[in-house]
Order: sequence, then C-alpha cells, then structure tokens
Amino acid sequence: MTTGGLTYAAAEPSPALRPYVRQLSAYSERYDTPLERRQPPFAGIVLIFGFGAPLGLDGPGGARRLASFAGGLHETYVDTVTTGAAEGVQVDLTPAGARRLLGIPLSELANRVIPLEEALGPWAGTAVERLAGTGDRRARLALLDGLLARRIHTAPDPDPRVGWAWSRLVATGGAAGVAALARELGWSHRHLVARFRDQIGLTPKAAARVLRFEHALDRLRGGARPADTAAACGYYDQAHMNRDFRTMAGVSPGELVRSWTAGRAIVPG
Repeated sequence: MTTGGLTYAAAEPSPALRPYVRQLSAYSERYDTPLERRQPPFAGIVLIFGFGAPLGLDGPGGARRLASFAGGLHETYVDTVTTGAAEGVQVDLTPAGARRLLGIPLSELANRVIPLEEALGPWAGTAVERLAGTGDRRARLALLDGLLARRIHTAPDPDPRVGWAWSRLVATGGAAGVAALARELGWSHRHLVARFRDQIGLTPKAAARVLRFEHALDRLRGGARPADTAAACGYYDQAHMNRDFRTMAGVSPGELVRSWTAGRAIVPG
C-alpha cells in the first residue's frame, strides 16, 4: 500500500511570459513505497527544477533517474516511479517558449527526457539552488517566473510563421490540414516539416496527432461519449480513436480516463 501524498501550488505566468509558459507549479510529495504513474503525451515541453529524491522515468528514450530534467514533445507515454520525498517546480512551456529558452533545435528533445543542465547549461544548477533555498512554494513560483522572464527575453524570437502554423493546429485540435498550412505559408511540405522539427520538435503530422489525442482526452474527461468524441476530433471511427489511445497511452480511452480519476495517471490540465 502506498501512503503519503502530493501537495502543490499552481500559478499563471506573469503577462510577459504568457506567450511562452502555460503554467508554473510548485510541488512536494512523499511516499513510503514506490508510486507508479503514467504520463501520456501532451502539447507542451516540461521542465522540472527538482530537489530531493530523483524521479524514475521510462519512455522512448530509455530508463533514467533524474531530479531535474527537460522533456520534449512525445508521441507516446512515459512511465514514472516516485520514491521517497521530493520537491520542485514544474514549468509547462509552449514550443515557442522552449525554443527560445533552450536555444536548441527542439528535434533534439523530441521523445526524450534529458538532465536539466544538459538543456540549460550551468544556469539550471544555479536556478535549482536558489529555488531549493526558498522555503515557501509561492515564493518559489515568483522567483522562477522572474528567472525565466529574464532568460527568455534576452533570446532571439522564433520564426512567427511556424508560430502561426502551430496556433492553427492548436485552435483546430490538430485538424488543420498540413498541406493547407504549407500553401498558406508559401512553403513546400519538406520546408514546413524541417521548420517544425526545429521549432516544435515533431513533424506537423505527428504534432497534429498529439493535439488530436489531447483534444479527445479533454472531451472524454468532461463526460463526452466515446463515439461522439471520435467524430468531433476527426478520427475515422471509434476503433481508430481506440488504436491511437493504445499507441499514445498504452490503454484504451476508458481505461485512461478511469486511471486518471483514480489518481494513477497524471494528466496536464
């Protein structure tokens, strides 16, 4: 039996960060026995500034134990194991925010979880030390908001044309046609794919699939019927949606929603 629990405080980013950061959350958790959870893919890039027990992670990039890490856009799930006591701050970045903050092609982070210092250099270690020395969760959130704002706003702007195409995909839940996006931009399909891999991490088709999955999961968690959800989200039929969920989450849509309700799956949002 697992005993212990999770406490956290979430905060909206400051106005200067809102184009780049979806959410900030400060957490602490302690468990007497290992707690296993599954993280399905979602349309964001995660940074963990952690202190305390490292988190066990097992996904497409292999198994690792890390206290602080960066995770790119994924096309499938990552299983985690939490043991002992851990504290930290989680940052959910938009792709534009991650490209600007990290300064690397996001293809290098796609379907991978890497140590935070590998992604951010020595700045990451300094930030972790300062956050660990701040005892109050709200104070940690305010501190990291300021640190991120200063770093992001000294970095070059990402290509706004890629940002426009990403916004179209987000607004349509992944339903916008990739060929139509390329035509609107006056780009070839190959050029659109190359720019997406640099600034988003995945190809437009793969990114659209993640967005469609996220859209469908949101509807199902809100009580929508599976058949209606499949139709509304652009799947061929419910069986097609079920196959996509098994690829991305390892379980059927119903199993994923039930596990989330029971606290065994941590789903952003």
